[in-house]
Amino acid sequence: MKIISWNVNGIRAACRNGFLQWLDKRDADIVCLQEVKADKADLEKTIGGQTGPYGIYSSFAEKRGYSGVTVLTKENPLSENHSLGLSRFDNEGRIVELEYPSFTLLALYIPHGGREKENLPYKIEVYEALLERTSAIKKPVILAGDFNVAHQEIDLARPRGNANNIMFTPKEREQLNKLISLGFTDSFRKFNSENGNYTWWPYRNDLRNRNVGWRIDYIFASNSISPNIKDAFILKNDKGSDHCPIGIEIDTSADLL
Repeated sequence: MKIISWNVNGIRAACRNGFLQWLDKRDADIVCLQEVKADKADLEKTIGGQTGPYGIYSSFAEKRGYSGVTVLTKENPLSENHSLGLSRFDNEGRIVELEYPSFTLLALYIPHGGREKENLPYKIEVYEALLERTSAIKKPVILAGDFNVAHQEIDLARPRGNANNIMFTPKEREQLNKLISLGFTDSFRKFNSENGNYTWWPYRNDLRNRNVGWRIDYIFASNSISPNIKDAFILKNDKGSDHCPIGIEIDTSADLL
């Protein structure tokens, strides 16, 4: 099974940049999209009837053109949920939770926190609710999306210069420590411990071509699934957004449980 996650920074812009062709080329079983910036009508106009074997499950923000999470999946889930239990977070369309026979998927778009850290308390509240939610799920869990945090110094090009900046504050980084301590594996770090592997580059100063970026997109998996993860990757050359896609390959021939 192949799972891919991508902050597309607007599904309509992504489609103008070849998203549907990319979807066909990558042929993943599950594709998690963040920041689709569309409502139900917009999404239907943009990709409706053009996603081939995929079913579409989405959370939309009340504010049009803002946030939004969509999951494209070849296998119909047993159940779906679009709430973390925090009204602001849920109203911003930041979560799609899908239950499958052997695991539960949470596709997420964690809030940024604000350049002046004005929304950092909200962001920490979201992480606390997420940790509580994952602890309550009985099946193995896969978390995929834009977490808006660089976990370690190797996860951004300029850690010293960003030590006190949003997305790299000690409070934010500690949330990922807590997630891992709950029994989750950072899938990419299972295979790669080197720096220079980023998933987001600001739109300025040719930073992407210079690889001055951040790794803020992740796929975390319950430790019980980790032995079945056979590969994890960053598709840095796949363009169409200021983020690039990431993914994992899971051997489903063995029991995930």
